[in-house]
Amino acid sequence: MPLHSVSVAGVVVRDDGRVLAIRRADNGTWEPPGGVLELDERPEDGAIREVLEETGIRVEVERLTGVYKNMNLGVVALVFRCRPVEGEERTSAESTAVEWLTPEEVEKWMAEVYAVRVLDALGPEATPHVRAHDGRHLLEAA
Repeated sequence: MPLHSVSVAGVVVRDDGRVLAIRRADNGTWEPPGGVLELDERPEDGAIREVLEETGIRVEVERLTGVYKNMNLGVVALVFRCRPVEGEERTSAESTAVEWLTPEEVEKWMAEVYAVRVLDALGPEATPHVRAHDGRHLLEAA
């Protein structure tokens, strides 16, 4: 029977439209903050925890914006649009930089599979996006 891992991420959007992003310590890529969902944790609570741990920013979840599956690794990511509530940006053991990016910077700095998560969250759609990728690029729908 196949096993999957579930991760969560928060696309944190300020009133000026900028989005919170981290540069990961392990590989140097820019991504929205997130990580593995713990077994005893609700998805929304996991997103709140991961954003706080990686950035120092406490958030409130607004809505689920997408479900993304890495077909090569079996990782399913749940992405939530969030708004910042309090805190100051800081790095952690998992991040070497924390920045508020414009949508244009997101497209320029992030790999396609992470940029699409942020851009999906910025859209007005009420229905979450469901997408598959190979770890680098989106895969066409069947």
